[in-house]
Amino acid sequence: MGRLAHTDGLTDIQREILATVHEFVDKEIIPVATELEHRDEYPTRIVEGLKELGLFGLMIPEEYGGLGESLLTYALCVEEIARGWMSVSGIINTHFIVAYMLKQHGTQEQREYFLPRMATGDVRGAFSMSEPGLGSDVSAITSKGVRDGDEYVLNGQKMWLTNGGSSTLVAVLCRTDEGHPEGTAPHKSMTTFLIEKEPGFGQVKPGLTIPGKIDKMGYKGVDTTELIMDGLRVPADRVLGGATGRGFYQMMDGVEVGRVNVAARGCGVAQRAFELGVSYAQQRHTFGKPIAQHQAIQFKLAEMGTKVEAAHAMMVNAARKKDSGQRNDLEAGMAKYLASEYCKEVVEDAFRIHGGYGFSKEYEIERLYREAPMLLIGEGTAEIQKMIIGRRLLEEYRIQG
Repeated sequence: MGRLAHTDGLTDIQREILATVHEFVDKEIIPVATELEHRDEYPTRIVEGLKELGLFGLMIPEEYGGLGESLLTYALCVEEIARGWMSVSGIINTHFIVAYMLKQHGTQEQREYFLPRMATGDVRGAFSMSEPGLGSDVSAITSKGVRDGDEYVLNGQKMWLTNGGSSTLVAVLCRTDEGHPEGTAPHKSMTTFLIEKEPGFGQVKPGLTIPGKIDKMGYKGVDTTELIMDGLRVPADRVLGGATGRGFYQMMDGVEVGRVNVAARGCGVAQRAFELGVSYAQQRHTFGKPIAQHQAIQFKLAEMGTKVEAAHAMMVNAARKKDSGQRNDLEAGMAKYLASEYCKEVVEDAFRIHGGYGFSKEYEIERLYREAPMLLIGEGTAEIQKMIIGRRLLEEYRIQG
C-alpha cells in the first residue's frame, strides 16, 4: 500500500478489515477483472469470496448477524474493491443500500425477516427509483401501487436496476394515492415496496418481468436491468416501515449514504489509475530515459496524486459526518461530485501516460477509461449534485433580515 489515501484515526479492527480486503483485491480481483469484464461475465467466485469475508453484512447490526461496522469502514472497503474492479463494488452497494433502508426504516418484523439473510449474502438486494422517461426527476414517477384487500397491486416500468437479475429482494418506489388527498405534493404520496423474487431473467414471478441485461459501455459483469410490473401483487406487510407515503424520504436517505459509496468508488478507481500510470511511467523509455524523468509526466503525476488525496479526504469526511449522526447531504454531494470528476481526470491522465498502449484492450487502463464515466451519472448526475450543494450552501449562508 502506497503513501496516498491513508486514513488516520482508525481502530485496530478497522485496519484489520481493510488489510484483509486489500489482500483479497490484490489476489482475487485484479488478476481476473479485465478478462471477466471483457466477457461481461458475472464474478461468481469473487462474490462468494466477499460473502465468506462477511462484507455483505458489514454495516448490518450484530444482533442480525452482521459486523455492525460504520459507514466509514464500509466506504473504505468499497474504495479498496473499486480499486480492483468497480463492478464488484456495485454488486455490494445496491445490497447495502437496501439493508441500510431496512435497518433505518423497516418494521421489527421486516428487519428480523430480511437482515440476517442479507448479512450472509443469501438474500441479495437491489433498489429501484428511476424510470425510462424521468432520469433524475424522482418526483415524476408513474409506477403505481393500489390497495386491494391485504395486498397492493403494482404496475409500471423501472429502469437502471443494478443487480436486477441476480437480486432476490428489490426495494421499489411507487406512487400510492391511498390516504393522500387531492393536491398532495408528489414526494408525499410515494411508498417503498419490498419485492421478493427469484434470481434470473424473464418472468421471475407472476406480474414481474426482468427483461434481460442492458448492454453497457463499461460497468460490465454486474447486471443492469429494467423491471416491469404488470398486476404484481405484494402483501401489505411488505410496505417498508408499514406505512405508505414515506417512500421518497426512505429512498433519499438510502441514496445519501449511496453517494458516499459512489465517492468511495471514484477514489478507488482513481487510485488504481494512478498506480498504473506511475508504474508505467517508470518502465517506458523515450529519448534515452524513463518517461517518469520527463517534467511533463512528473507534472501529470503530481496532479493525479493530489486529486487522489483530495477526493479521499472529502469522502472520509462525508462518511464520518454521517456516522456522527449529523446531516451530511452537503458533504456527501460534494464528495460524490469531486471524487467522480477527479476520477475521470486521473484516469484520462493515466491513459495519456500509456500513450497508444492505453487504447489496447491488453492494458488495464482501457477498462478504467470506460468505467469512470458511470460515476459521473450514478446516484445522481454531477449537475444534480451541484444543485443540491448550491441549495444547501444558500441555506447555510442565508442573509438575515
